[in-house]
Amino acid sequence: MTTLNSRLFEAASAGDADAVRAAIAEGADLEARGSGGMTALIAATKGNRIDAALALLDAGADVNAKDDIVDSSYLYAGARGQDEILRATLAHGADLRSTNRYGGTALIPASERGHLGAVKILLAAGVDPNHINNLHWTALHEAIVLGDGSKTYVDIVRTLIAGGADITIRDGDGVLPRELAAARGYRDIVAAIDKA
Repeated sequence: MTTLNSRLFEAASAGDADAVRAAIAEGADLEARGSGGMTALIAATKGNRIDAALALLDAGADVNAKDDIVDSSYLYAGARGQDEILRATLAHGADLRSTNRYGGTALIPASERGHLGAVKILLAAGVDPNHINNLHWTALHEAIVLGDGSKTYVDIVRTLIAGGADITIRDGDGVLPRELAAARGYRDIVAAIDKA
């Protein structure tokens, strides 16, 4: 990697937006690849370096470029609940149909990890609430199976249903979301599904 591109990566990773802009102005390659196949934008996103990520996006960095583990800035920000970076990636042309290494959209890990803000942002942007990943789970399945049934997950389930999640889609074993919730004793989630 050239010295200039190295400077861009260091600035992005450190969250130094001014140094990012200076390296770009001097001709650093926005799409150069560093460790793990990351672009500077992915490195800034993975470090939650908001100002650096925004500077890279404003300069035209590719929001849909993926690293060696199939993370893009958009997918990672959604999965980690980094709402400010997520909104910026959407404003800069994130591909809503883009999928991660598990074949899931950004909505699925956002739901699984309890990131209600990201779930709302992604649904409002038009991400398909009924996309099925490689595990044969939708966002609704993951919120139930991998969540803990707490108020946050109840809110996510309600938000997904309001956003068009289909409560009749069965998982890979043929089990309905309501049955998954009932088996775990998540009464409030069962009630939310029944209300739908």
